[in-house]
Formats: sequence, structure tokens, C-alpha cells
Amino acid sequence: MQSTSDKEIIREIINYIKNQEKTLRVQLPLLNQQNTLGLSILLLSVLGFVTSGFLYFIGVIPGWACIILGALSTSIAHEIEHDLIHQQYFKSNGVIYHFMMVMVWLIRPNTINPWYRKKIHLNHHKVSGTSQDIEERLVGNGIKSHLLRMLVVCDGLLGLIVRTKQFSREIKDYNFFKLFNAGFPLTTIYYIVLYSFLLFHIFDFIVEYMAVVIHYPAWLMTLVDWISFTVVVWIAPSYLRSACLNFVTSSMHYYGGAFNMLQQTQVLNHWLFMPFQLFCFNFGNTHTIHHFVPSQPFYIRQIISKRVNVFLKEKGVKFNDLTSILAANRYPVSPKIAN
Repeated sequence: MQSTSDKEIIREIINYIKNQEKTLRVQLPLLNQQNTLGLSILLLSVLGFVTSGFLYFIGVIPGWACIILGALSTSIAHEIEHDLIHQQYFKSNGVIYHFMMVMVWLIRPNTINPWYRKKIHLNHHKVSGTSQDIEERLVGNGIKSHLLRMLVVCDGLLGLIVRTKQFSREIKDYNFFKLFNAGFPLTTIYYIVLYSFLLFHIFDFIVEYMAVVIHYPAWLMTLVDWISFTVVVWIAPSYLRSACLNFVTSSMHYYGGAFNMLQQTQVLNHWLFMPFQLFCFNFGNTHTIHHFVPSQPFYIRQIISKRVNVFLKEKGVKFNDLTSILAANRYPVSPKIAN
């Protein structure tokens, strides 16, 4: 449901964004080499991810630096995956296209496979803000309980298990096993390693606190060392990136009370979100642009976002509506609309 005036405003915004992109492409002809740029950016992000792990392995950087550098690299890969979902690169070359899809998944093991995510993300654009938007609901959008929301943001698997009965009731054609299997094998390995790491160290902390002496076998300690290494170079970067992205995206998307693209998202660029934005490539500041023009590479959105956001604010798109987070992301419907 949307008024004629809303349709006109949406059309104005779309045209403005497209004109900004057109002008930018004229100024920077390199941007027209879209396939080359997309593949190059992906390979650089993979190189950054692998390099940070190697530097940690040889003792050049500490674990915390490896995790931060890895998270930054995977945040770029996530944007490339997003573009791939919208067929921005090599749509007529299946070999390279699917190679890129594989690569973005390999360095982000706690996500479902990108081919399945493509299906639910395109659905997200059709049903954003409703109970059928499984993509956003999976990461915490629309949850009233702040404790449950924190759980979902930080642990997607546990959040899915806890909420699967609710999803079965509310989401058409929802199937737990189909969604769960969409993460096999990478996401399965991710959670096995993560939970093994946590269980061992929690258990070890408890027995040490209780002054109980346990002599672990050598093979177990060797295995723990390898698990710890894997956590630092592969697991923790993805955990940090996804937790930040889940928090930002679930906060900026409205749930309920949203009727059109003007009301599906808000722009989040408040300074409070800056630490989280760092690990999801400024997502809160630019993703609203994507809802108006999905067929646009992420780096162009970043470049034009300053001007476009000024225009969005003039046209009534909300900015930094922090109270909506406390109200389960419901869009603040005016009495006029409600009637």
C-alpha cells in the first residue's frame, strides 16, 4: 500500500541515484570495467584474509590483529557476494561467476551457501518488513526480547534452533532442514570447531578454578592447538564480521508498519554504530540506497552515498531512528496512515 505521492518520491529517488551513478561513471571510466573490478576486489580480499592468517602463523602479528584484518577482508567479500546475488559480475560467464561464489563462501564459513542465500535475499526485496522476510528475521529483525535478539545476532545456529517453531507457524514454506543443510559443509565445520573450542576452554577454566588437576593426553592438546589456530584465522574473523553486520542490518530494517521503499529501511550513520560499521563495510550508511537501486555495485554506493543520503533525508527517509530498535523495529506509523 502506497500513495501516489509516495510513488512519485520513490521514482525521484531512484532517478537521482541512477543519475549520480551515471555521472560518476563518466568521471571515472574505469568503473565501466565492472567484471574486472569485481573479480580484482574479491581476490584482494581473499589475499588479505590469507595473508593475515599466514602472518599470524609465522608469529609476525598477534591473534587479535589477525582477527581484525580477517574480519575487514571478509566484510569486503560479503559485499561482493551481495553484488553477485544481483548478477553484477560475469552474468554471462558461469565458470567465473560460480568461482567467485565459492570464494566468498570459503572465507565466510558461518553463512549459508551463496546460491541458497540468493533465493532468500531476492525474496527479501519483495517482502521486506513483513513476517515472510526470512533473511532479516534470521539475523534478529523484529525481535521484541533484547536478550533473544542478542543471542540471534551472535549465534545464528542457536537462534535458528530456538525460533524454528515460530518460523514454522509464520513463514510460508519454511523448512528447518532445508535451511540447515544450506550451510553444509562449511557452516557445519564452522560450528563444530567453534563449539569444540568453547566447550574445552570453559571446561578447562572450571576445573582450574576448582583446583582440580587433569593431565590431558598429548593428542588432545595437539588437537586443541590446531582448533585454536583455526579459530583465530578462520572462525573468529567471520564471527566478528557477522555479529556486527547482524546487529546493523537488523537495526536498520523496519519490521511491521512499513508499506513501501521509503519505509523499509532507515539510514544508520550515528556515531554509536561506527565500531560495528567498520566490520560490515559501512552497511548502515549505504544499504538504503541498495533498496532503491539493487542493480548497483557496492563501491559505487559508497562513493555516491554522501550526496544521496542528503537527498534521501530531504525526501523523508528516516535517519538514526534508534527508538525503533527498542520497539522491535516497527515503523512509526502516523495516525493519518493508520486510519
